[in-house]
Amino acid sequence: MFKRALPWSQDKPARRNEPDQLGQEVLINGSKVVLREKRIEDAADDYAWRTDEELARLDATRPLHMRYEDFTRYSKEEINFPNPRSKRLAIDTMDGKHIGNCMFYDIDLKQGEAELGIMIGDREYWSKGYGTDTVDSLLSHIFTTTSLSRIYLHTLDWNHRAQRSFSKSSFRPVKNVRRSGFDFILMEVHRSDWERQRIPDNGASDIRSPTE
Repeated sequence: MFKRALPWSQDKPARRNEPDQLGQEVLINGSKVVLREKRIEDAADDYAWRTDEELARLDATRPLHMRYEDFTRYSKEEINFPNPRSKRLAIDTMDGKHIGNCMFYDIDLKQGEAELGIMIGDREYWSKGYGTDTVDSLLSHIFTTTSLSRIYLHTLDWNHRAQRSFSKSSFRPVKNVRRSGFDFILMEVHRSDWERQRIPDNGASDIRSPTE
């Protein structure tokens, strides 16, 4: 279903004794999106999304209060000196428009797990399947190029549409979680479940949420 541009990302499962490709540059083609490395040119979009009150609420956080110049400086440092326990990618449309970001972070190779995050910041692309394709593409990349065997996420407990959308990508609810004053549903997908349930993209519509 997914075509990848780099030789370590071809359609074959990663062997358990092969090193993870977590530090390599990534370019992933889905059916509607391209996931690529972050660039400093993304800073203007990122700043607009991070300071947006509605997006912050849907992402269970507060709007960013930082000067754009400081944010740009921070973004440059993040790109030049990435955290080895986090992989952050930009989400582009097929014609190259930057519409959001996704990542997997808190990477724990010993436990074989990481947390997934996604935000479609451009409202023009909400409810059109771009978030679902992003999650499907990122999971395919993770489970075919790394040894990670469990991916989890937290979604606000009232965001039932997000939960239904994540379930289309094989995520299943685990338990209720309270943190930082918010109530979440912890959802997860294991490699074995993903392999069993993997099906061709059905073109399902996205939800109106920055996580989708």
